[in-house]
Amino acid sequence: MANEAYPCPCDIGHRIEYGGLGHEVQVEHIKAYLTKSPVDAGKAVVVIQDIFGWQLPNTRYMADMIAGNGYTTIVPDFFVGQEPWHPSGDWSTFPEWLKTRNARKIDKEFDAVLKYLKQQCHAKRIGVVGFCWGGTAVHHLMLKHPELRAGVSVYGIIKDAEDVYGLKNPTLFIFAENDAVIPLEQVSLLTQKLKEHCKVEYQIKTFSGQTHGFVHRKRRLFA
Repeated sequence: MANEAYPCPCDIGHRIEYGGLGHEVQVEHIKAYLTKSPVDAGKAVVVIQDIFGWQLPNTRYMADMIAGNGYTTIVPDFFVGQEPWHPSGDWSTFPEWLKTRNARKIDKEFDAVLKYLKQQCHAKRIGVVGFCWGGTAVHHLMLKHPELRAGVSVYGIIKDAEDVYGLKNPTLFIFAENDAVIPLEQVSLLTQKLKEHCKVEYQIKTFSGQTHGFVHRKRRLFA
């Protein structure tokens, strides 16, 4: 997503052609894409979208790949029916668009997803991974939900505030060295603050030569 202090375009990369192995379900008031693991091991991962929405094939591919490793995965529509950002959209309107899609105000929807995974999928161990906008959401959730076993925040924007470093469970932060959206100075600040305040395990990994959006873009997956 864009830097809160200086919003700028996010690169969608190549939208892959991918049908998916899962199916869409209704989770209370939101829709979601669900893929069951071939082995019912009681493990699940919530995959959180970037600004391009829960139906982006690239994100569903990532969810299916995780499912193939023994986890039931679910990609909820955390925009709750609101339109995702369109790659050809006018970036000058992005800050206003973002106001109605706050990555730190998804607790109601996330609680519904947790309930669904526990009751309908018999999940006992649940983790979360998010990209871009979803990476910010993961950071928020790891501060609020101690039942989450682990979280992975992938190039999520960093907000410097006193209450964002008390992680409840192990969290991995992934960044790109050449990210025009998230400067390395912000990554360094996060590293410093977590070292000072965090009481659980965490890791910060910056990938050399990469740019924002590199993890689940076609040019990286299939290059």
